[in-house]
Amino acid sequence: MAAAASSTDRPGALDITRRLTEICGPPFARFAGPADEVAGRPARWVAVPGGAHAAAEVLRLAARHDLTVVPRGAGTKIDWGAAPDRVDIMLDTGRLAGIGHEPAGSPTAQVGAGTPLRAVQATLERTGQRLALDAPSPGATLGGVLAAGEAGPLRHRHGSPCDQLVGVRYLDADGELVDAGGGAAGLELARLLCGSQGALGVLVSATLRVQAVPAGRIWVSRPVWTPLEVHDLIRTVLASRLDPAAVELDLPAGAGPRPRQGTRAAAMAAHPSMAGRVRGGPAGAGRLVVLLEGGPADVAERADRLVALLGPGAAASHAAPDWWRRYPFGPGDTALRIEVPIADLHAAVYALRDAAGGPVPVRGSAGLGVVHAALPGAMSPDRVASILAAVRGVLLARQGRCVVLSAPPAVRRAVDLWGELAGLARLRAAKAHLDPHHRLAPGRLPGGL
Repeated sequence: MAAAASSTDRPGALDITRRLTEICGPPFARFAGPADEVAGRPARWVAVPGGAHAAAEVLRLAARHDLTVVPRGAGTKIDWGAAPDRVDIMLDTGRLAGIGHEPAGSPTAQVGAGTPLRAVQATLERTGQRLALDAPSPGATLGGVLAAGEAGPLRHRHGSPCDQLVGVRYLDADGELVDAGGGAAGLELARLLCGSQGALGVLVSATLRVQAVPAGRIWVSRPVWTPLEVHDLIRTVLASRLDPAAVELDLPAGAGPRPRQGTRAAAMAAHPSMAGRVRGGPAGAGRLVVLLEGGPADVAERADRLVALLGPGAAASHAAPDWWRRYPFGPGDTALRIEVPIADLHAAVYALRDAAGGPVPVRGSAGLGVVHAALPGAMSPDRVASILAAVRGVLLARQGRCVVLSAPPAVRRAVDLWGELAGLARLRAAKAHLDPHHRLAPGRLPGGL
């Protein structure tokens, strides 16, 4: 893409700033600051349009001046994925917010892309409803969750956010407002935008299915020490037909072999007086936690059955563990997502441990074979690359994959973030059709798209 002359000389830059100000209003258009970057790539301008029409005008302005546009919600996942080739205009969706008025008891809700997910849930809860979305990123907007394809524990029963879609409204690269949904072809297009990081279209709003808030929720937990033990327990849970809403695993870096337990300690743990009590478990233990939802009596009965099924150490609680809906990585870490058939999850975790030379923090939806892991940010790029190669070699034979979600700049530049991607040809065709001039977040998708 040719460099935009109007954005490099001072008079041209001021003219674009003036035009953005006319479109968005004086407080909502400016030159970008130090914090306005995407995966380390700095933006030139920030525009915060007040509605779909204004957002369309921003995109048309960008098209006229050959500028790139990258959407931003709350910025909770702005460093996920590859850095774009250029960020001329960062289009902040914060004012594309709100929840459409729906009749009481409606099975769907229309939500603006810039609406914080927690605000949507709080509004729906007043009428006893919810979205079956529980993305871990605090403060995330609905558009950001969809654009990143982010899902939390409830994906076990309800699928990803993409699976909740009825339709979307989005702006294409030329600033045309498009409604996608209402049929197989439209729904396929709507779901194609999920996980696209804003590189196929700018989400304006989404219509999603809603459901009644469950009257009862119980978390059943059990300490675990090894990936193989987790494998056996998950098979037990899934074979029990107890209809879990989520099956989550937390294996901290310190998790090791099961400690020896004396006969007296084992007898005390199994005493009836301990029934239903949450026991923290020995230091270094991980935990497998199963969420059960439904009517209070039914959930209580299923929880009792599951506690008995999981055996010593299992306990039920009406509160989630403190790590629930939290990633195992933090700012500056190299964050990995591993997807593998459930039966091979233990092999993937063992491969990661072997390659890293010791236990690595792993957490996520073990009941689906989708977990996250963290490598220290101080680890050298060459070391990260060798670990990725070893893990991907194991996963390749098991129809699994390992993706780098975010990483320090040196690691991001040195490693293949995506690995093998079966759908690359389809993604390339979609990019060519929806954004032929590569103006929307160019380079953000796999294959440099």
